[in-house]
Amino acid sequence: MAECTNSTLEVLTNKLTQQLAVIYADVELDISYQSLAFSLIQTMRLSEQDEPPAPYSNHWSEQDVVMITYGDSLLKENEKPLVTLQHFADNYLQDHINSIHILPFFPYSSDDGFSVIDYSSVNEALGDWGDITAIANKKRLMSDLVINHCSSRSLWFDNFVKGEGQGHDYFFTASPHDELSQVVRPRTSQLLRKTETAKGEQYVWCTFSHDQVDLDFRNPEVLSQFVKIIRLYLDNGVRIFRMDAVAFLWKIAGTPSINLPQTHEVVRLLRTLIEHAQPDAVIITETNIPNTQNLTYFGNANEAHCIYNFSLPPLLINTLITGNCLYLKRWLMSMPPAQDGTTYFNFIASHDGIGLRPAEGLLSDQEISLLINTMKNFGGAISWRTSESGEQKAYEMNISLFDALQGTVNGPDKWGMQRFICAHIIMLGLEGIPGIYIHSLLGTRNDYEKLKNTHHNRAINRHRWNYEALEQQLADETNPHANVLKQMLTLIDIRTAQKAFHPNATQFTLHLGLNLFGFWRQSQDRRQSIFCITNVTDQTQELPISELNLIITEHWVDLISGQNFDDLTQAIELAPYQTVWISNRGD
Repeated sequence: MAECTNSTLEVLTNKLTQQLAVIYADVELDISYQSLAFSLIQTMRLSEQDEPPAPYSNHWSEQDVVMITYGDSLLKENEKPLVTLQHFADNYLQDHINSIHILPFFPYSSDDGFSVIDYSSVNEALGDWGDITAIANKKRLMSDLVINHCSSRSLWFDNFVKGEGQGHDYFFTASPHDELSQVVRPRTSQLLRKTETAKGEQYVWCTFSHDQVDLDFRNPEVLSQFVKIIRLYLDNGVRIFRMDAVAFLWKIAGTPSINLPQTHEVVRLLRTLIEHAQPDAVIITETNIPNTQNLTYFGNANEAHCIYNFSLPPLLINTLITGNCLYLKRWLMSMPPAQDGTTYFNFIASHDGIGLRPAEGLLSDQEISLLINTMKNFGGAISWRTSESGEQKAYEMNISLFDALQGTVNGPDKWGMQRFICAHIIMLGLEGIPGIYIHSLLGTRNDYEKLKNTHHNRAINRHRWNYEALEQQLADETNPHANVLKQMLTLIDIRTAQKAFHPNATQFTLHLGLNLFGFWRQSQDRRQSIFCITNVTDQTQELPISELNLIITEHWVDLISGQNFDDLTQAIELAPYQTVWISNRGD
């Protein structure tokens, strides 16, 4: 390791030492905080040139859009899936989308990648590190850091069972007699997994499934291993880290074991190390929890750079199937603007289902029941969890977004395509960075065959395309998948050209009744304004332009349709699910 100057080393070591003291305040360690801090610095190979970025720096712009995909969402015979993904990006994404989130691409045993067997290698069925870095050389690469748990088939867990070797003390155990009634979990399985080991019978903590065994961060060696993993990912081109299920990382019997102070401090410490090693790297925390809890992961702009806007999917879908934007508007009004150095990660579809916990306290029980029943009628499945009181509660709705928006609470109708595109237009205009699932980009429908074969509800929205068949469909302009892709890329191009759509540009909610959902964006230099207004109903709605108080000396145009507004006293007729982006700079 190159020598750090004393001042650089002292400042960084002191900061890490303080963070470690918070994390391990109640844990007896065999190593001093300072020695552990310096060991982590060595692991990250930090040198005197590795300065942290200036505080409150935005490492993103209006040009950032992320496509979310599995490494094998596209399959071509006799070709590595990661190579096929690269071809898709080269041929279709081109300059439209600049970032790709490849969901866990490591060897795994279950949960489509989120039960990692080996963090240091690429799943041979997908490709190798060379294929990963090839993608990273052309797109900003986002990768999962599956930090809460690993596979029960990992070498670490094998050694835990043997009672010797690396990993023998990496896992969190508890007693069935401990006070565990308060523990918050997203699943219905038993929390503790009974395991026979060389040291006798032990009960391993499993937040998610018994194949996903929770790691014990009370052991600083676990932290050290993940710092090594982060360094490896940086070396291979990863620039955005999605910290999977991080809210559950620290556990204490007798508590809910979620969002504990030690968890927040671990995120801060990892950010300190990452931003010294790669100043433009970004941390995104995946915390699928009620909205107020989710917001705490911003810290004071010293934890996550971005947090997932988990409340957006259920609220937006609820709006479009009911034709009433009350709940969506209330939520948007309550959301604090992200300070510089932080922003939201917006999405409305992902490899997981549409989470309902983030809607708790935002939608009434009646609205949630109506939403669930509507998704069931559209072919969706429902996943359940055990609540703190022991009752079964709906955790998420499993359905492709295209099918989720095929109709309203009254049933399917002819407006499915318009409603689907409408949802994305709303998301593309909101404060934050948009993430678009590959199956939304392609308008993929529910995969009932995969659901039947796997018996896993989430499989319904994890289709694998035959790439050659997909290419044929995308070459046919009359094909609905080609139509979706064309419309989506066109809208993305419009968005990425507008400074008022910078993730940190000003945003205010407009009050236009319950049938029209609107918000106003203004660029950071205050030169561009965009009024984003959507008809969320299946009926034509009228919008008097005078209600927007547009500056009369400016020239106003709808960026989507190209319509000019010279008479500011006129009214606009908005077709069902039509959006206008009325801007004073349409060039």
